[in-house]
Amino acid sequence: MNNGIHFISGLPRAGSTLLAAVLRQNPHFHAHITSPMGNLLTATMRQLCQDNETSVFVDNEQRRAIFKGLFDGYYGRQHAVQTVFDTHRVWAAKIAALKDIFPDAKMICCVRHVPWIIDSLERLVQANPLEASRIINYDVGMNVYARYEAVSTGAGLVGYAWNSLRDAFYGPHNESLMLLTYETLVTDPRRALRAVYDFIGAPIFSHDFENINFATEEFDSRLGAPGLHRVRPQISYTARRSVLPPDLFARVEKDSFWREPEAARHGVLII
Repeated sequence: MNNGIHFISGLPRAGSTLLAAVLRQNPHFHAHITSPMGNLLTATMRQLCQDNETSVFVDNEQRRAIFKGLFDGYYGRQHAVQTVFDTHRVWAAKIAALKDIFPDAKMICCVRHVPWIIDSLERLVQANPLEASRIINYDVGMNVYARYEAVSTGAGLVGYAWNSLRDAFYGPHNESLMLLTYETLVTDPRRALRAVYDFIGAPIFSHDFENINFATEEFDSRLGAPGLHRVRPQISYTARRSVLPPDLFARVEKDSFWREPEAARHGVLII
């Protein structure tokens, strides 16, 4: 990877797929949906820790080389001359390790007002009533409240990502972190992309926000969630009523911590 790597993380249903779909219009960039690298790095780190008695033969310099080698092996052949954007929910929790392996890397975390994340997931489940979805651990007996509880636990789709985001936001490496709000991305994509380019120090590219071509239908079907990563050809914002019961919507209204005035004190760029 001769032109470096950056990372996309953050909350689900918050625009990471849309961001990748736009970035990949630039021939100098490679971006996609969730890659295998988050799981590969996590599994390799575990094998090189004290849980494995042979880790006594591996020092930090070797660990760093092994971890970097994973990325070089996965991306080096096809994307050697492109800047890589790797997407995974786990990256926000691994910001310290990534900073050690790739000191110049930046992390863009996509966020969205949390009630609308839950609403978007619920719409996805309701749009596929005959599917058993991995989003809710294939449990077809749940109601909307149980589905919310399932995704909001510490290990759930939303709960894990939310906790990891807070870890990165309030942690010691947040100078490498940028929060990109879904609301800005869909209402003012030019401003959003200009901020991304400025953040990573890359020359601006003229993106076509009226003609976006991206789909991963087979991947989504295997998750039991058709349409999970579907991107409309044109970026636009459509106002709508929530499908959530009002009390459930209100329950998560205050979870969008980056919207609070206090968040600005931590120095993280929020667009």
